[in-house]
Amino acid sequence: METHVGSPGVNITIFAVFVAITLVIVLRASKNNRTAADFYAGGRAFTGQQNGIAIAGDYLSAASFLGIAGAIAIYGYDGFLYSIGFLVAWLVALLLVAELLRNTGRFTMADVLSFRMRQRPVRTAAATSTLAVSFFYLLAQMAGAGGLVALLLGVTDRGGQGVVIAVVGALMVFYVLVGGMKGTTWVQIVKAILLISGAFVMTIWVLAQHDFNLSQLLGAAVDSAGGAAGLLDPMNQYGASDTTKLDFISLALALVLGTAGLPHVLMRFYTVPTARDARHSVTWAIALIGLFYLLTLVLGYGAGALVGPEEILGAPGGVNSAAPLLAYELGGTILLGVIAAVAFATILAVVAGLTITASASFAHDVYANVIKKGEVEPNDEVRVARITAVVIGAVAIVGGIFANGQNIAFLVALAFAVAASANLPVILYSLFWRRFNTQGAVWSIYGGLLTAVTLIVFSPVVSGKPVNPTTGRSPSMLQDVDFHWFPLDNPGIISIPAGFLFGFVGARLSKEYNKAKYAEMEVRSLTGAGAEKATSAH
Repeated sequence: METHVGSPGVNITIFAVFVAITLVIVLRASKNNRTAADFYAGGRAFTGQQNGIAIAGDYLSAASFLGIAGAIAIYGYDGFLYSIGFLVAWLVALLLVAELLRNTGRFTMADVLSFRMRQRPVRTAAATSTLAVSFFYLLAQMAGAGGLVALLLGVTDRGGQGVVIAVVGALMVFYVLVGGMKGTTWVQIVKAILLISGAFVMTIWVLAQHDFNLSQLLGAAVDSAGGAAGLLDPMNQYGASDTTKLDFISLALALVLGTAGLPHVLMRFYTVPTARDARHSVTWAIALIGLFYLLTLVLGYGAGALVGPEEILGAPGGVNSAAPLLAYELGGTILLGVIAAVAFATILAVVAGLTITASASFAHDVYANVIKKGEVEPNDEVRVARITAVVIGAVAIVGGIFANGQNIAFLVALAFAVAASANLPVILYSLFWRRFNTQGAVWSIYGGLLTAVTLIVFSPVVSGKPVNPTTGRSPSMLQDVDFHWFPLDNPGIISIPAGFLFGFVGARLSKEYNKAKYAEMEVRSLTGAGAEKATSAH
């Protein structure tokens, strides 16, 4: 199929302009990267408002823009459930973890988890889960890059799309190596503003074509789908059987509980100077993210009405092509180029944020505190973080080539399931359970992580789904093999309770716990007392 939209030359030019602008931002920010705190936490120099916009930039990934719009265009109501789940998840993050984590930690999630535990086993476990969650999230972003550029440049063979994914990976590694957290944060701020502005313009444009009448828009989408009332009915995608209904519950649990365990979102709370700024940043993030998810409803149904499900599914990027195709339908080549470049900047920014989180976790937790036992020069730590970023980039490129063609909102849901299973139980136990101890933390992280990853590997996501007659390919990642035995696409309904159970049993089987350290951690997490001193001393 030789489907591409717009002019590849115009698309590449607009892409190049956006990449050049972001590279200038990163290079300017890199001039101030002198210490480990600068590289990992942007020198803690960002205001609550700036950090809130950056969190929105980190969170509104390619899944939010491309994946959700496509899911709504094809599945209607069920696609919008992704938006609802991603947004409601922020309440868990705001009410339970944001301020407490910022007060207790320094650079990474493991700083909090190991505060009153034995350092080495807990930091190793936390770094392992951080790398696993980052890997699954990176898969989604890389798959999004492949599909987007395939659509815009007409690159339809998988080898060409693999080259595109490799170029995205190389660019993101450069961002992290040069800019650190400061450069990454500024790229995310710019990208968040561009993404929300672009979505807002398209939303007004779609509504204007339907007399600013939402009912008229929904009716047009139903007509375009051949009168399928299921576009407006619940459980259109998930109501076919008891298995798919269970899958829906599993997906909802993963979406709502996953955000509070995402390492790259948690790390953003360390870039602000005070606990008050941490609260402000989450408030700003919720407002911007909530606005954006309301816009996705109009964009999704707008794509369904103006482009049509058949054309969306027939495009090289599949479901992920809905938003770019809608831009082309509304404003032709120029709007398509701008929206696609914004989506591309979205992928680059989120991937850079994930990479710096994973590399910081390895360098700070494993290298500095486990291998070197805390006796390491900050410059050596940053050097190891940069080497790790290159390795992570290479792994992400290979994984992204295999994941190419999957719905990226769905792939992100897998990352959320792993985060909710491995990280959330141990974070909540550490912050709120006095008797929690090292064995409980290690059991909780590894138990939740291994359960989630095992169920994903042996699920229909990886192998065993029947071939789609339209594309001639199986929706599974691996073709022509079937070794799945777990029936659900998302493991959250099993793996999240497993993470909590492993932590509880592990803690109960060990008598060791540090009462004095828990009291200190409780005071610091609730008041912030001592947090600044510990931060500056590090």
